[in-house]
Amino acid sequence: MEKYFTIEFWKQFVSILTHWLVTDLISIFIIILLLIITLRIAYALVKKLKAILLKRMAYRNEEPDIEVEKRLNTLMGVLRKTLSIVIWSIFIMIFLEKININIIPILSAAGIVGLAVGFGSQELVRDFIAGFFILLEDGIRTGDVVTLNGTSGSVEKIELRTITLRDSSGVVHIFQNGKINTISNMTKGWSAMVFNIGVSYKEDLTQVMRLMKEVGDKMFAEAEYQAKMLDTMEVSGLNDFGDSALVIRGRIRTKPGQQWGVGREYRKRLKEAFDENNIEIPFPHQTIYLGEEEDSSKLSVNADSNKVV
Repeated sequence: MEKYFTIEFWKQFVSILTHWLVTDLISIFIIILLLIITLRIAYALVKKLKAILLKRMAYRNEEPDIEVEKRLNTLMGVLRKTLSIVIWSIFIMIFLEKININIIPILSAAGIVGLAVGFGSQELVRDFIAGFFILLEDGIRTGDVVTLNGTSGSVEKIELRTITLRDSSGVVHIFQNGKINTISNMTKGWSAMVFNIGVSYKEDLTQVMRLMKEVGDKMFAEAEYQAKMLDTMEVSGLNDFGDSALVIRGRIRTKPGQQWGVGREYRKRLKEAFDENNIEIPFPHQTIYLGEEEDSSKLSVNADSNKVV
């Protein structure tokens, strides 16, 4: 213990500390500063790349600008996260080397552990490969309204391993990419609302189809809905003989995600048009057959018992 109280010991200690502060500590601060600068430059480059790609792809006719932006948001998000992982990995290795920690045994041990984990992480690898092809094929993007394995909702996040979906009730669903069997995208390129309009058998079908077309034309003529609709109402014609109605099919093509609002407004206006023209929208009903010997005109209702006599 006596050596700790000697002048020589403290001179040596101050000399070592000064050397460490001048060399290693400053180097560590420089490394941290370079990390921050590198991350900022990487994020700025990703943002600049997105702006350039958006500008170049905005003039493509096969998909609207909003679709291009959603696709770029998804791809740039994955690129930004990948760059962050690479930069942080390099920083950690340089930092460990700077504080005199030999990283070769660590890398060797990590390789052995990675090999062992690899045998038990086949499902994880499958998720990453499936996620890569989902992004590559551009079948789904952030902000799309989709149905994944029978669950519908809006895509909040797409990652290489999982896809996060939020349904209309606010419930968040997380799907592993490797376990997604079916993807139904309702907002890719353009959308549509299909109508199956039932009217009474006694109605004039020509008049009904004319009213359906007129309601769609009036909506398309308004600036509010012209910005949402790609075309006016398409009336296909008589689609089915229902139990109590003639079913006429029609369709309105809209911009992605606008089909539900346009559809609700069209149904409202069509109901008003049917009421003005006395077009009956039937409801299910039954006819009771009492046999040939029964005279239905002699039937009466007992008000007290609510029975047919």
